[in-house]
Amino acid sequence: MEAAVQSSPAAASIPQPPPRNIAIDAYRGLVMLLMMAEVLELARVAQAFPASRFWSFLAYHQTHVAWAGCSLHDTIQPGFSFLVGVALPYSISRRLAKGGAFGRMFGHALWRALLLVALGIFLRSLYSPQTNFAFEDTLTQIGLGYPFLFVLAFRPPKWQAIALAAILVGYWLAWALYPAPGPASAHCVVVPPSWGHDYTGFAAHWNKYANLGIAFDQWFLNLFPRTQPFAFNAGGYVTLSFIPTLGTMILGLFAGQWLRAGAPRIPMRRLLAAGVIGIAAGLFFHFTGICPVVKRIWTPSWTLFSGGICFLFLAAFSWILDVRGYRKWAFPLVVAGMNAIAAYVIGHLWERFIVDSFRINLGEHFFQVFGTGLEPLLRGMAVLLVYWLFLFWMYRRKIFLRM
Repeated sequence: MEAAVQSSPAAASIPQPPPRNIAIDAYRGLVMLLMMAEVLELARVAQAFPASRFWSFLAYHQTHVAWAGCSLHDTIQPGFSFLVGVALPYSISRRLAKGGAFGRMFGHALWRALLLVALGIFLRSLYSPQTNFAFEDTLTQIGLGYPFLFVLAFRPPKWQAIALAAILVGYWLAWALYPAPGPASAHCVVVPPSWGHDYTGFAAHWNKYANLGIAFDQWFLNLFPRTQPFAFNAGGYVTLSFIPTLGTMILGLFAGQWLRAGAPRIPMRRLLAAGVIGIAAGLFFHFTGICPVVKRIWTPSWTLFSGGICFLFLAAFSWILDVRGYRKWAFPLVVAGMNAIAAYVIGHLWERFIVDSFRINLGEHFFQVFGTGLEPLLRGMAVLLVYWLFLFWMYRRKIFLRM
């Protein structure tokens, strides 16, 4: 009987799947809810109450900054990318526990990357006359770098750190060596005189519409069929951002490995130290003029700065949920976080349908109960509730959209 109870050495050597990390799900849920909460249209509400600092503050943090700097809304994409890296060690461990081999898992990683890129292009093509081959979408950027991240996850931390340094330094050097715009740069044609965000001196290498990224896209994106030649992206976003976005995912990979190695203890000191160092390094490079913190082109300093913020978010969720044990409040976040791809697609596809349904069935003025100024907010809250209720329905039925 004893022999039957004891596990064999072979069984003991089989990797065991890790327990689910609720802090990761909750943080991912916050990211998704911030993304879906764009339906609240706080910028429109702020316009209706121009004297209100409260609405102005909320509107600022629900919009992207014009160029350099950071708002809460700017942390959505790096948070999503960072968490891809955090979750990867857990995913690999589960697949190894089921007997997965590297070749088969790498094939799945390539397939997942392809699906992410295709889904990103599909969402960017909504309401377009033809396929809009654009590669700055969050999903597309993650997909382009994911196979490299997967391979790095099987390498020692030393090689991961070398890869991160090579990405950030190499990307910075490539932009720094590209000719800086002169006073008569072509980008002046599309940037109004009131723009006010152009740099002079060395930092001018990272000016909007006059940088390596836009030059690459003016060649690369015009290789695809288009209704008209590509000249510039209105927001200044560039395809090459996927390279430093890979750096963000590598930072997340570090965090995920630390959490896995230390479980059930939380490596709070490491997470906090990484957060503070990342933010400090990003600000140092920004204020010295070496490399400005610009999310739209994902500068290396932005990778460090936003990565530091992500480490602190993860540390906060881990401390509250795992160290202090306060978990019930996070349930709405977990519901969204466990179905991130579904939440992302719903947020892009369903808004118009739900708003039209409200208008048809409830009337044109249903959400004007507190006046026209708050109408976008109330309507957005109703839409956001519908989003979450559907995700809750999927959660209760254990329907999770995976790639």
